[in-house]
Amino acid sequence: MTGVAVRDLPLDLDAFQGPFDLLLTLVLRDELELSDVEVAEIVLAFVARAVERETLDLEACGEFLVLVAALLELKARELFPGEEDVLDLDPEEAADELAERLAAYRRVKAAAGWLDWRLGESGERWFRVGPAPVPVAAAPQELPPQNVASLAEAMRRLAVEPPAPSLRHMGTFPPVSQFLARFRAVLSRSGRFLFDREVARLSRVEQAVAFLALLELRKAGEVTIRQLAPFEPISVAACSSPTSA
Repeated sequence: MTGVAVRDLPLDLDAFQGPFDLLLTLVLRDELELSDVEVAEIVLAFVARAVERETLDLEACGEFLVLVAALLELKARELFPGEEDVLDLDPEEAADELAERLAAYRRVKAAAGWLDWRLGESGERWFRVGPAPVPVAAAPQELPPQNVASLAEAMRRLAVEPPAPSLRHMGTFPPVSQFLARFRAVLSRSGRFLFDREVARLSRVEQAVAFLALLELRKAGEVTIRQLAPFEPISVAACSSPTSA
């Protein structure tokens, strides 16, 4: 069974007949005199509607209490317009305040719905609410009797300087200066060359160092580099050469 929808609550009053949502709209727009609205009959209609349901809708009841309390406050302000100690707002300001309260109530209701959804999403998760259990200390283990000579020999082996680690697996890298001199010699003879042809017979490590040397020449402004497309041959030309690009 669904809960009581306050906005669709049917009312049959002397001054109004229709849903509660329309009644509230007419009151806030000053299209219906609040003094003609019987709040007691509204409460009885809501209670009769709630009795018809098998379960109590707490959200609908909370919304109804907010709305009825606001209507009662508005009526009290109209009945005692001269009581400044009790009434601080005129009817128009009270209507605006009611609208703000309804908007705030709807925001809180939406937030409560989101929290309820989050609770359902994490319903299978359990968190520790108390302190962590104190770990049980392991029982001390008794060492068997030790041979003093064996202990001294073990300490003597630990005191020996370990051998230096081998770097043979890392290989050797030729110096960048070697390729700088090589490329400058080629450029002095012909003024340009293809990088891929110059390093074709070198290892991958040597090719990488040769490329670093080529970048050094470009950084120093000694050469210009061209490559028509990715993975195409790299053309290198001396800046002083008339054929340089």
